Amino acid sequence: MPFEIRFGPADPLHCRFALSPVWETQAAVRLLVHARDATPHRHWVRRALPLARSLALEPLRAVLPRRGYTPDFLFPAPAGPASSFAEEIGRVRATDPARAHAEIVRALADTPGAAESRTARELLGDPAGAVEALAAAETRAWEALVAPEWPRLRAVLEADIGFRARQLAEGGLARVFAALHPRVSWQDGTLRVDRPPRHTRALAGGEGVTLVPSVFVWPTVAAGFDPPAPAALMYPARGIARLWGAAPDDPSRALARLLGRNRAAVLAALAEPASTSALAARLGLAPSSVSAHLAALRGAGLLASSRAGRQVLYGRTPLGRALAAGRDEGGSAPPGPVSSRRGTGRPSRPSR
Repeated sequence: MPFEIRFGPADPLHCRFALSPVWETQAAVRLLVHARDATPHRHWVRRALPLARSLALEPLRAVLPRRGYTPDFLFPAPAGPASSFAEEIGRVRATDPARAHAEIVRALADTPGAAESRTARELLGDPAGAVEALAAAETRAWEALVAPEWPRLRAVLEADIGFRARQLAEGGLARVFAALHPRVSWQDGTLRVDRPPRHTRALAGGEGVTLVPSVFVWPTVAAGFDPPAPAALMYPARGIARLWGAAPDDPSRALARLLGRNRAAVLAALAEPASTSALAARLGLAPSSVSAHLAALRGAGLLASSRAGRQVLYGRTPLGRALAAGRDEGGSAPPGPVSSRRGTGRPSRPSR
């Protein structure tokens, strides 16, 4: 039986995309708690697990059943593409203790025996303290596990939103919904997620749905949030398979000879639109250098720019795509771009 989000006439006009550092942190912790086959995240899991064990994440673990409900207050409404962790965790800390208590009880009920654990008794015995304990645990997880990876993660999430925006322009909201995930479908004004248990939410006229791309929610989707939580769908972003342990796409030798190694690397890295800062983090180049390469490529007609909120995203033009698709006759590829600086960073909602 599916989740169902039922739209009113005005709701399609208010659907939007958002990024959420807090939601991504929740999904990362869940992956570490419950992952069996963490592909394509196995390299990150291998690095993160030993550190996670030292972070005192027991309050979060207690309310993350393998299958079932996770407290909605841990998923504050994302403010938009520029939402910060500090802003979102501040809204978590502002949760009414009575609401927190009711949602913690509901989450613990989905894991047999969980309510009898010492951690659960502490959470239930002091709801205000429980809110702070969960927010503090999430902050530790963010700072140690997710924040060091955020430039890379954000680049993937922003590229996904850019791709969905093009789908929206080409085929409307129905095309966006149809391509989000194999379990997601759109029919007769209802967005369905094909997985148990059954859950229905009727939108309150003009509310719309917030679509939140995620790296760590893979391979599933998350939905089923109840008021006052936002109507939302968290889905796996495109490009996850190339995220961990893989070098950026190498330009062909011919392209590097034509444009120069770093400029060719910038063009090759733009399989999906990205910002200057995202490209700099991915390629290990100074932002000023990337900016100069982008300007030159744009001036040559190989790139076009578009604004997404406060950011400018760059994507290949048809000419740029054709040039980047070329291959060296020998089939080999050059080494990656020459870095102009050092020290670049690397780095779930449960079913309900």
